[in-house]
Amino acid sequence: MTYQFDFSFIYEYRAMLAHGIAYTVYLTLVGGTVGTLIGTVGAICRTWDIKPFAGLYQCYVELFRNTPFLVQLFLIFFGLPSLGIRMSEGQAAILAIILNVGAYSTEIIRAGLQATPKGQIEAAQSLAFTRWQIFFYVMLRPALRKVWPALSSQIVISMLGSAVCSQISAEELTFVANFIQSRNFRAFETYFLTTAIYFAMAFLIRQSLNLIGRYAIVRRPLP
Repeated sequence: MTYQFDFSFIYEYRAMLAHGIAYTVYLTLVGGTVGTLIGTVGAICRTWDIKPFAGLYQCYVELFRNTPFLVQLFLIFFGLPSLGIRMSEGQAAILAIILNVGAYSTEIIRAGLQATPKGQIEAAQSLAFTRWQIFFYVMLRPALRKVWPALSSQIVISMLGSAVCSQISAEELTFVANFIQSRNFRAFETYFLTTAIYFAMAFLIRQSLNLIGRYAIVRRPLP
């Protein structure tokens, strides 16, 4: 029996698909931005061994890097209400992505900081730079230049991983695709389209991050 492809449903569900795409991008932007900020603070604490935060960050990083994202999401959404902490599907999804990105970006940025040549730090000290000036201008900026591709990849991975949030009914792209498939029963067409959309979003986000890195980090002159 010859299968008849039918993509006519796209027009009927265009608004839902647009909502799913927008919500996925929203999760990625918020999760990636806040998670990277958390990772930067964590990298500082661990690089300079700021107590007790260095130890707390180490436990946090090990916990989130060595457990499945789905389990983390379920713990936040289904587990925390047992402790009296309730949140919506969207809030749980954002929190899970932020914490996950924060754990991975902590180690990515820390690796860049630790790669700073000792001679550069000593030269800055000889020029009477303060500790924070040394950190921002001698360590952090060069470190971000080195690890920006890895950070970009981690943000793209978090965007792809956000599909798991459909398991708690967060209305991102995969949730929308599941809903559409349950109505039209065109599984191949629905998930083929979803795959193409994820591929396009990953490509566009990666290119956007490359541009940000090129013009805001790599080529930006130091003050």
